[in-house]
Amino acid sequence: MPPISSHLLELFDAAGAPRGLLLSPELWAKVRDDVLPRLMKALYVLDPACRPEPEERPEPMAEWETLLAYWDFTYPPAYDVSCAHCGASTTDWRADAPRKFRLRNANLGGLVTFQCQTCKSLVLKKHFKKHLTVECLPYVERC
Repeated sequence: MPPISSHLLELFDAAGAPRGLLLSPELWAKVRDDVLPRLMKALYVLDPACRPEPEERPEPMAEWETLLAYWDFTYPPAYDVSCAHCGASTTDWRADAPRKFRLRNANLGGLVTFQCQTCKSLVLKKHFKKHLTVECLPYVERC
């Protein structure tokens, strides 16, 4: 198939199946601002793992305070957090400056999650009526 223009070239494989599109720098400069947002939106649909990480949100301290206000477990709250993947630990995550672990979530069901600031692993503290379990999930890189 002949090229549409020297600025726009459709690419095909040996079997004739479409493989892509090549734009000249001049054409890209003219259409970039209109086309790029639509391309990115379509890319996220085709490959959700490529969606950028959201900006770092503030720690949900109000949720933590709500959990403490309604604490009815048979043991006192524990403020220590440890990462099984990189070995980072603290005796009181609230007192660290800068934070070794950031609070990601806390809910009345007793689930409290932290993100290790060294290796980005997720530390889950699951509070049950009479006991606490801790899990550490490794960070998985996206796109």
